[in-house]
Amino acid sequence: MTEREDFLAWVQSALHDAELALHNGDPAPRRALWSRREPVSVLGAWWNAHGQDEIDALFAALGASFSNCASYAFEPVSYDVVGDMAYTEGLEHTTASLDGRPRTYTLRATQVYRREDGEWRVAHRHADTVDE
Repeated sequence: MTEREDFLAWVQSALHDAELALHNGDPAPRRALWSRREPVSVLGAWWNAHGQDEIDALFAALGASFSNCASYAFEPVSYDVVGDMAYTEGLEHTTASLDGRPRTYTLRATQVYRREDGEWRVAHRHADTVDE
């Protein structure tokens, strides 16, 4: 496998599983894949966060808000790996409960990753809703 194929396999396995867990109310797997080095940031569809403390608070709030994930799928549009940096951009299709209300929505999501100690870690996320 090429480095790009290895990275995409990680996105489609470990990262996918972490997002699925978050949408079922467990933010720990997502947080485990995020960098513990600054800078880290989220420009989110519902909340923004900058720095470790705000990231922790955001992920805890998201975990408390989400439940009953019926489906989560990431549809990559573009991705690349350049040395110890990578990015993905694509569409996230989700059906889950948000604050107890069933919702189905699609987000446009761009993430930036850096390799730290040989492992991919998320350093930045930007997501917004897709207007149907």
